[in-house]
Amino acid sequence: MSDIGTILTTLLTLYGVGASLFLISENRRPQATLAWMLVFFFAPGIGFVIYLLFGRGRKAFSKQSRLLRQDLAGNARPLLELLLSRQDAEIARLEAAGPSHRKLMMLVRRNSYSGLTRRNRVEIMQDATTFYPSLIADISAARHSIHLQYFIWRTDSFTEELKRLLIAKAREGVEVRLLYDPIGSDVWFRRTHFAEMRAAGIGVAPTSPLYQLHTISYRNHRKITVIDGSIGYTGGMNIGKEHLDGGKGFDAWRDTQLRIVGDGAALLQTVFMVDWYNAVRENLFSPAYFRIAETTSAEPDIPVQILTSGPDSKWEAIRQLYFAMITSAQRRVFIQSPYFILDASIAEALTAAALAGVDVRVMLSARASGNEVPEWAGNTFIVDVVNAGVRVFLYQRGYLHAKTISIDSQICSIGSTNIDIRSFGINYEINAVLYSSRLAAQLERDFERDLGYCTEFDRDAYLARGVAIRFRDSVARLFSPLL
Repeated sequence: MSDIGTILTTLLTLYGVGASLFLISENRRPQATLAWMLVFFFAPGIGFVIYLLFGRGRKAFSKQSRLLRQDLAGNARPLLELLLSRQDAEIARLEAAGPSHRKLMMLVRRNSYSGLTRRNRVEIMQDATTFYPSLIADISAARHSIHLQYFIWRTDSFTEELKRLLIAKAREGVEVRLLYDPIGSDVWFRRTHFAEMRAAGIGVAPTSPLYQLHTISYRNHRKITVIDGSIGYTGGMNIGKEHLDGGKGFDAWRDTQLRIVGDGAALLQTVFMVDWYNAVRENLFSPAYFRIAETTSAEPDIPVQILTSGPDSKWEAIRQLYFAMITSAQRRVFIQSPYFILDASIAEALTAAALAGVDVRVMLSARASGNEVPEWAGNTFIVDVVNAGVRVFLYQRGYLHAKTISIDSQICSIGSTNIDIRSFGINYEINAVLYSSRLAAQLERDFERDLGYCTEFDRDAYLARGVAIRFRDSVARLFSPLL
């Protein structure tokens, strides 16, 4: 027995030393390194599995990152040359609007390799009763290609109608392709639905196969539509009837989507094509799929940048965008998100802005949709920022799923990114940045309208809920990197 004990002690010691050396060599933030050490030490074996599913950094995706860079540099750049050649002139035109404009534009240009496009007409859509009819009308008018990518694609009466339309367009000779996330879309329940689409000649593929268990936690959370290379949609809305009727447990669903007509659609097309290439290894980069204006339109133009982030990104681009927007705000910051699980940098940015006298308001969903653990953890982060003067509002009229940020009625961003650690570092996400005082002011007016359906978070009432509830929330916070 003593020999067995010695062997086990030796193995555990070697395991601990090996795990420590490995985690230290990754050069993560010290808090993250120490947290993963605790997981490895207190859950030997299981901790390693948890790390494989949730903890690996960018180095684990180095091969895929090389593929992405080669694909973009070798295929997309020549097709976007006209757009990219105008960058310096476009940035110079907007620089007079204020130093924060140039700062943000250069950040997005460098951390996400995103060009600035000006020849755009942009419409903000605040619910599916506006988004879905517009989407169906644009799909019905498509003549060349329809590209769709969504985290969630339900099987219900609405998607059955949409499926029939897509099949009809495919039979007309329009190229139709659909990417879906297999976890978000519950693919095992949708096989017949997708099989009918494939049988009609529609390209349908998951963003990543389920059998790759080592990447199962790294979900593609993006929402993209590109039609004929000139009309694009992105934002928070997926495809499903729940956006129309509220779904299970809610009377309504509040969400935000963008419709972009112009050069910005070319950037959305590029993101779709990279994700399609990584999913099926089919190279679609061709001038036929891009419509970039050569002359300045007489219509009002909206400057737009599209940025992406994911576990294989060199920089946490969207987290950096939010940090830069919050810290550059002079008067106000308005944020909407269903979740509120902060990393240290975003928490510090929000508290510093509030302490500096900036009007910082955050709107969250009052109730969780499904898993309540993120809501429990979020309560602890809410208390932290409220203590610094941030005002947090809980949306009561259905489920708030919008992901928006606006600063000073000058610049805003709308996309798929939640205010949580998963969206900032684990999921594949996409956001559009709009350098438009008109649209930023519109988004802020919509925010203020939504305040009529909110109650403000009451810190004292929360603290009075009892030690057991607050301890439950504190335990949930320990798992915040995984939620």
